[in-house]
Parts: sequence; C-alpha cells; structure tokens
Amino acid sequence: MTERIKTLVVDDESLARKGLSVRLEDFPEVQVLDACQSGRQALEAVKAHQPQLMFLDIQMPGMNGFEVLREIRQQQLPMPLVVFVTAYDQYAIKAFEVRAIDYLLKPVDHERLQKAIDRTMSTIEQQQQQQQQDKLINLVADATGEDCEDILKRLASGEDISGSRYPEHIAIKESGEITRVAINAIEWVDAAGDYMCIHAQNETHILRRTMKELEQELNPQRFQRIHRSAIVNMAHVEKLCSRQNGEYHLILRNGKQLKVSRSYKDRIKKLILNT
Repeated sequence: MTERIKTLVVDDESLARKGLSVRLEDFPEVQVLDACQSGRQALEAVKAHQPQLMFLDIQMPGMNGFEVLREIRQQQLPMPLVVFVTAYDQYAIKAFEVRAIDYLLKPVDHERLQKAIDRTMSTIEQQQQQQQQDKLINLVADATGEDCEDILKRLASGEDISGSRYPEHIAIKESGEITRVAINAIEWVDAAGDYMCIHAQNETHILRRTMKELEQELNPQRFQRIHRSAIVNMAHVEKLCSRQNGEYHLILRNGKQLKVSRSYKDRIKKLILNT
C-alpha cells in the first residue's frame, strides 16, 4: 500500500480518544482524520470523510458502537473496516458477528495495536485485489460477451483471462489476396456447398472452411446458429418476426431477412427476449 489508511477514532471518553489518537501517530501508514466523542459525530464524520478504518468504542451514551454500524448500513454510507476498542470483553462474540476485523481491550498496548493495523492493511490489500479482479472480469466480459460466472470459473481453474479465446479478425484468402475481416463486422454467415459466405459491411467473402470449423472460432455469446447452414451475429439483429405459416425470420439492421429453422426458434426467441 502506498496511501495512508484514512481513519476515525470514536470514543466518548476524552482521555481514551486523545490517547489512542496519539498512539496512532506512531504508525505512518495511518492518517487520523477525526476523533469523535459520540455516535452522532461518528456518522457525520463517515459522511464527510468516507474513512477506510474506524476505531470504535462500544459503550457510549446515546448511541453505542453497534447502533453506529446499524445506522451506517441504514443510511447506505460506505462501511469502513471496524476495530472495536472497549474496556469490556463480553461483547467480543457480537463484535465479530458484525464482521469487525479486530477487538481491542483498554488499555491497548502497542503490540496489539500493531496487529490490528497489520490486519487492516492485509484486508485492504485483499479488497483492492478483488476490485482489480472484478474490473478485469468485467472488461473481459464486455470485450468477449462471455458471462461473468464463466470467466470466474476459468479464473478459478488457473486459466488466463487477460485475453479473449476468440480471434478479433478472420483471415480470408481470395483470388491470391488475404483479407482480414473484423469478427464484429460479420453480420451473418451461410453455407454454399464446401464454402462459407461471410457477409460483412455490405461485402461477401468466400471462405473455404466447414460450418463446424468456423463456429468454433466465433464467440457463442454473440454468434448463434439459426439454421443448419446459417449463423448470425446477434448484435446485428433488429427484430424477430413470425409469419402466418408458423415460420420465423430474423430482420437484420441492414434489412436482410434470414429464416430461422424450427429447431433453433425457441433458443433465438429466448436470446432476443433477454437482451
């Protein structure tokens, strides 16, 4: 950690409040923003400073430490990490039930205070790592169309998620030239014998590959089979229409109509309803 831990001290006893604030000056990683003498002051300080850590007395007149935490939750304020500081040990179990990271008995000695700070730093680092992981997962999900739960499973199995499993371009060799076609630009694909017709940005490219081989290179979160010989990019779908004869057709943004076979109809309807 490079930034100091933004901290509040809350205690109705003046000597205890000042004493702990002075003791915390021995820890350069801690920045005491305010010292509050009541639960009400603590709530205002949480609103104003959004601290990462709060040393909180339990027995205080008007609003005790547990009630302070309840009010923070009810007011939907950012919840700091909490170290309870009290002269009584009978609240220890309840303190950990509300997920306090430590419970210190007065008078607090330097070694126990050091352990509480170390535990706080470790918890903050874990939170930051989790936030970075969540950010990465969301970026991968946005880029690939994959479900976040699937990405988490891959991450848990040790798989690298920093890059997509699917290519961003496909190379198509035509008349002695190789054209790189962006995957996201592909609107639909249909089979023509032993070839694939790749339709992208008002152009049609001929690819010598089987439908099954091509399908393995396309992200299933974006590309869906709508017929035995057709795949469509769902991002280019405008609407799904039913005909009087019971057939369904997809209408693409460019006006193209594609027939949906009966075996794929229900899946396509579900995908459209859920997007």
